[in-house]
Amino acid sequence: MSTPAALVQKLWNYCNILRDDGLSYGDYVEQLTFLLFLKMADEQSKPPFNKSSPIPKGFGWSSLLKLDSDWKTVDDDGKTILFHRSSGPLSQ
Repeated sequence: MSTPAALVQKLWNYCNILRDDGLSYGDYVEQLTFLLFLKMADEQSKPPFNKSSPIPKGFGWSSLLKLDSDWKTVDDDGKTILFHRSSGPLSQ
């Protein structure tokens, strides 16, 4: 299990990668906020909460976990997911 300090360090490392790829502060905060939203939705869909997820199948946290662990790959696919989520209803 990760310590809070390790999680914070990992988050800052992701921020540095996004910033180094040319994203502004606002852009990478948006990306990380969306990732946190996906993680929270995933957590709420499991016991003890068992709520239905608002995220269409194939676009949630579990789909990100199936990707290559390289952050650049996750970032590229994350942008694709953001595009699909913001462009209207999806078939599930």
